[in-house]
Amino acid sequence: MQIASNSLYNIGSNYTIKLQDDKTLVIDDDPIAKERAKNKKEAFTKAEEKKALKSKKSSPEKLSTDEKRLVKDLSSRDSEVKAHEAAHQAAGGGLAGAASYTYQQGPDGKMYAIGGEVSISTPSGSTPEEKLKNARTLASAALAAGSPSPQDFSVAASAKSMETQALQEITKKSQEKLNGTSAYKEASLPTAQSQSLDISA
Repeated sequence: MQIASNSLYNIGSNYTIKLQDDKTLVIDDDPIAKERAKNKKEAFTKAEEKKALKSKKSSPEKLSTDEKRLVKDLSSRDSEVKAHEAAHQAAGGGLAGAASYTYQQGPDGKMYAIGGEVSISTPSGSTPEEKLKNARTLASAALAAGSPSPQDFSVAASAKSMETQALQEITKKSQEKLNGTSAYKEASLPTAQSQSLDISA
């Protein structure tokens, strides 16, 4: 059985079903159903408008000259930011975390990275040699990007300070080892003792 649009069907003493052109079922005496149908239709209309607006914006030929220039600048910045953070990650190795980005939406509806950061953990290390290795990795990661930011220089300076501290610990440890070895050698060598013997006749 087919139901034609805009047809009324009586299904009881107080209710009538009306099938509208958009194939929405409305029960005339049910205000909740009417409100739901109205909201559904409004949501559909808004979704269609949004879709049309997005379609317009995503079409490059429909952007103004200024909008096209802005899209080009944003695209260039996006590439620069992502390359910068990738350099930090590559140089940081196991110490580097995932990159996080700050985005801006362009007039074309796309999101472009305009800033970013890579977290780098700085474990202290259990030995001075480990500390030195970590400090050098951190400094290398901070300055790995083609044009380091002020924050990158600050991190590199902190890493250099860590490196200096680790080198001092290594030097001190080596000196103590040398001093301990020479003290041991001095203690184990026979010393010439001068004895005076009295010979009485």
